[in-house]
Amino acid sequence: MKLAPEGDWMLGEDFTKRAKHHESIKALWETKWKFPCSIGVYPFHDGKLEDFEPVFQYLIENNINDAYTDAYTTAFFPTCDALLAKAESETLAKNHAEASSLYFRIAALYRISRFPIMNSPIKYQAWEAQKAAYLKATANWVDPLTEELIPHTFRTEEEGEHIPVYVRVPVTASAAKPVPTMLLITGLDGYRPDNTQRSYEFVSRGWGVVIVEIPGTADSPADAKDPSSPDRLWDSVFKWMRERKIFDMKSVVSWGLSCGGYYAVRIAHTHAKQLKGSVAQGAGVHHFFGEGWLRKADDHEYPFDLSPALAQKYGYSSPEELFKGAQEKFSLLSTGIVQKPSCRLLLINGTHDGLMPIEDSLLLMNHGSPKEARFFPNLLHMGYPVSNNSIYPWLEGVMASC
Repeated sequence: MKLAPEGDWMLGEDFTKRAKHHESIKALWETKWKFPCSIGVYPFHDGKLEDFEPVFQYLIENNINDAYTDAYTTAFFPTCDALLAKAESETLAKNHAEASSLYFRIAALYRISRFPIMNSPIKYQAWEAQKAAYLKATANWVDPLTEELIPHTFRTEEEGEHIPVYVRVPVTASAAKPVPTMLLITGLDGYRPDNTQRSYEFVSRGWGVVIVEIPGTADSPADAKDPSSPDRLWDSVFKWMRERKIFDMKSVVSWGLSCGGYYAVRIAHTHAKQLKGSVAQGAGVHHFFGEGWLRKADDHEYPFDLSPALAQKYGYSSPEELFKGAQEKFSLLSTGIVQKPSCRLLLINGTHDGLMPIEDSLLLMNHGSPKEARFFPNLLHMGYPVSNNSIYPWLEGVMASC
């Protein structure tokens, strides 16, 4: 497969255009976020328009346009506090369904308030509040979701001692009846509490799920600056999974979302023997890390400027350092990872992805083991809204295979 030279992107002229929603918080809300919020889809899962609209009106009226600031984050807190008082009242009255609904709404608000990355104590305050609300919201699930701390057995001295994960398994799971399991790898801004629907999809199929955050984000203990840190992370996770006994270690499939797609590609090569398959959705693996791409990615479909969050995630002190150093250090092509044999690997994306170029998925076809793919013409990052229609049938086939 012949690829166009870097810089001649499939995005065409849209590569050089700045999307309208970057003009202001008003433009973001009215042109990009209000409609998804009204129907409860990404990134507003579990939320309600009636909660978000007054917050965004406040942001608009006060000309608060930068989501990296504490002023943006704290604008959500009064609404969260009011809903929390209602949720606690419903809990005391033992109205568990209503309380759960309110806690989900609170978690959704805190999720948007901590966008796009935790870069201050206030952002971390919102993150801790989101997790607390989410665990209360899920407390009465029949197939329970739990937070567990995995010993990071293979850590270096620079890395944390534990890997916080969310675990959800069918209530019937046991050492005598271990379940096929999804290793769900999160992204740049979507973390463990942001996967309610996916966890339902998994347990409804009789599968368990272990949700893990990627280096440089949320609670991950992995060294953001070290390209090999995810390999140690997975070593520790798999060791713990084997010891727990409730996971069928012959039927483990990983699924990486957005920035997590990179890690889904990497783990498919570095831990091929531990996986039945891997889904890399919206993956950037080489061209994504190039200076030419990164300097324009701020202008595309991400809600806010992307490069400051990416710089922090990969352990750089500024976007400029990211632009100059990321490709040589993190590219899976430059480091030779993609030349290794891999497990079954499904590549999913929209051909008009402005965050992680579709060229990276095409590049993977030219290296290592044969790949499987579904690319959606003219759709944006991750191939939403139709990509799940291809992912779940593929997962079912992989899980059912011998």
